[in-house]
Amino acid sequence: MPRLVDVPGYARFWTASAVSAFGSQVTGLALQILTAVTLSASATEVGLVNAARWAPYLLFGLVAGVLVDRCRRKPVLVAMDLGRAALLGAIPLLYALDRLDIATLCVCVFAFGVLCLFFDAANHSYVPQLVPRELLNAGYARVGQADAVAGSTGPLIAGALIKLLGAPVAVLVDAASYLASGLLLTSVRAPDPVPDRGARRGLVSELREGVAWVYRHRTLASIALTSHLMLLFNTVVSTVFVVFALRDLRIGDFGLGVTYACAGLGGVLGGAFSGRVAKRLDVGATLIAGRLLAAVGWLPLVLAHRGPWALVSVSAAFFVVSGAISLESPVEMSYRQAVTPDRLRGRMNATIRSFNWGMVAIGAPLGGLLADHVGYRFALSVGLVGAVLQALALAVSRTREARATDEHEPLVPA
Repeated sequence: MPRLVDVPGYARFWTASAVSAFGSQVTGLALQILTAVTLSASATEVGLVNAARWAPYLLFGLVAGVLVDRCRRKPVLVAMDLGRAALLGAIPLLYALDRLDIATLCVCVFAFGVLCLFFDAANHSYVPQLVPRELLNAGYARVGQADAVAGSTGPLIAGALIKLLGAPVAVLVDAASYLASGLLLTSVRAPDPVPDRGARRGLVSELREGVAWVYRHRTLASIALTSHLMLLFNTVVSTVFVVFALRDLRIGDFGLGVTYACAGLGGVLGGAFSGRVAKRLDVGATLIAGRLLAAVGWLPLVLAHRGPWALVSVSAAFFVVSGAISLESPVEMSYRQAVTPDRLRGRMNATIRSFNWGMVAIGAPLGGLLADHVGYRFALSVGLVGAVLQALALAVSRTREARATDEHEPLVPA
C-alpha cells in the first residue's frame, strides 16, 4: 500500500497549503476586526465586505473552470499566490495613507477573490495529478487537517498580532504566507501535462459541458445543490456571529480568537476520523451524517446569552460544526474527483465552488440585513433552520447510493 510521504511532490504541495492556511487564518480575523472595529462598520457593511470576497465565484466561476482546464495547473497556482501576496500587501499601505474605507476595502477584497477563484479551480484539480486514487481521500484529509491546525492556532496568534500591531498590519502576515506558498509550489516536481488543444471547443460549449456534468450526474447533482444551500445558510450565521459576539455577547477580540481556535481543533479531529468513518459507513452515509451534525451544531450559538457561558456556547458550536465539515469534506472532495474525468475536473470543481461561494456573496449581506432590521437571534435562527433543511434534503436524495467504488460515467447528452 503506497503512502502519502512516498508520493513525489505531495510533501511540498502540503507544506505550501499549510503555510498559506496559517496566514489566511490571521487575515480572516484581521479583516473582520478591521471592518467591524477599525472602520466602525454596521452589520450590513460587514456583510458587504464578506460578499465582495466571494462575489467573483458567482460572477466568473464557470468561466474560470473552462480556462483552468485549458492550462497547465501549477503555473496558475504560482501566479495566483504571488498576486494575492501583492494585493494583500496593499491593504496596510492604503490604511497608512488614510485611503482605506469600506468601499476601497470591498474593491481590494473583490480583486483578492478573483485570484482565489482561479487558484481554487486549479488547486483541487491538481491533487489527482499528484496523488493516486487510493490515496485521494487521505491526501485531501491531510490538507484539511493542516487547515484545521492553522485554524486552531492562527486566530490566537492573530489576536495577539492585532493587539500588538493593529488589524491592517496583521494582514501582512498573510501576504508573506502567500509569497512563501508560491515559491514552494514552484519547486514541486509532478506530472502537469499541457491539455490537448485539439480537444477545445467554444467557450460556451465547454462551459455548458461542465455544468451539465455536475447537475445531471446521478449523485453529484444532489451533493452540489445541497452544498450550495449549506454555504448560503452557514454564511448567514457566520456573518452575524462576529457582530453578535462582539456587541451582544461581549466576548471580545480574544473570545473571537478562542472560538476560531476551537473550530480549528474540531477540524483537526474531524479530519483525523474522516477516513475511518468513510470506510465504515461508505461515502453516501458519511456525507449525510456530516451534514446533519454540522447543521444542528449551530444550536448552542443560537441559544447563547451574555454571561459566563457565552464563550463556552459559541466555542462548542464552532467546534462541532467545523469537526463535522472536516469529517465529510475530504470524502466529498475525493469522491468528486474520482467520478469525474480529468478533462472535466477543472470545470466540475469551479462549477461547484462558484455556486458555493456565490451563495456566500448572497448570504453575507442577507445575514447582515436580517440582523440590522430584525435582530441578531432571528438571523441566526434562519441560518440554523436552513442548514437543517438542506441536510435533510441530502439524506433523502440519491447521494445515499454513493460508494467509494463508483467510477466516472458517460455524460448524459443534452
